[in-house]
Amino acid sequence: MSLETVWDQFMELLKSNPLITSVTKKKFTSLPFLYVQTKVSHVELENMLKSAAMTVMKGKRLTLEMAYVRKTEDTYIYRLRFLVPSEKMFCCGNGCMDCIRFKT
Repeated sequence: MSLETVWDQFMELLKSNPLITSVTKKKFTSLPFLYVQTKVSHVELENMLKSAAMTVMKGKRLTLEMAYVRKTEDTYIYRLRFLVPSEKMFCCGNGCMDCIRFKT
């Protein structure tokens, strides 16, 4: 499953939430920023974002990186990324101590 599919599912979950007026994803310098328009508090919105992210990440080897950027009127801006783990997935043949061959 590609990250675009995960993002699509995540955005659909947020758009279907009745407490969120609108949600938009914009990329600046290759980093995704989420613009969320809502009347709920900052803490409630973060909980909704984390809950939606956990739903789409379930069963996948992804982690969430989320950082609050700012608020303008009723729009909250977050830098949000789904990260793929950086552990080795194949043997490179260099005899590394953390080689995938040694994992059980």
